[in-house]
Amino acid sequence: MDLVAAAATPRIPVVDRSGASLGTFPVRRIYCVGRNFADHAREMGATAPASKAERGTPVFFMKPADAIVVDGIVPYPPGTSDLHHEVELVVALGADAPAGELAVAAASSLVFGYGVGLDLTRRDLQAAAKAKGLPWDTGKGFDHSAPVSTLLPAGELGALDALPITLEINGQRRQASTLDQLIWDVPEILHELSKLYALRAGDLVFMGTPAGVAALQPGDRFDARISDALQLQGHIAPSNG
Repeated sequence: MDLVAAAATPRIPVVDRSGASLGTFPVRRIYCVGRNFADHAREMGATAPASKAERGTPVFFMKPADAIVVDGIVPYPPGTSDLHHEVELVVALGADAPAGELAVAAASSLVFGYGVGLDLTRRDLQAAAKAKGLPWDTGKGFDHSAPVSTLLPAGELGALDALPITLEINGQRRQASTLDQLIWDVPEILHELSKLYALRAGDLVFMGTPAGVAALQPGDRFDARISDALQLQGHIAPSNG
């Protein structure tokens, strides 16, 4: 295939959907929410809001769509010696948002389903960029930085509020919370995103992580879960170079 033909038919990243009949979910964009659990905001040195009135606006960043990992094998990335895990609820949009600002009450109708994922972070690069007041894209938006589980249709997961979210590394619990601890819930985040972007079917939203983020090493095995319904297992492989 020549370069012109290759450019005309780009590979579209896909995530598996629960149930053989559902096939795959083509990924359009990956939005991420920063500091959406108060305990994580505090562990990163930020001030957590004491009430909804003090929340301000959410922190958003993005990852490239082809950063997703669906087989659980994550090569240790180049340029870092401090790769961190952040376990997160992942929201998959199955419908386009109408033009204009999306009402909070209508936001849930866009959701196809949910997964559990890891927002992998080159913490040393992020910290260095923050210290200089620079963007920290290199700390977040790199190859293989978004492992994600099979997606479960929203109706099969039920209410999110009290579901537990956990991460174990090599069999040891690192992160644990419940989804009612989100500072901004799913409809609120979709509403806020709609003020900035045109939300479309195929978008994924990583909803933020609880406290307990820490370093990963080659050979480490991870087991991320939301309740008993969503599970992501895998390991950190040696660097590809």
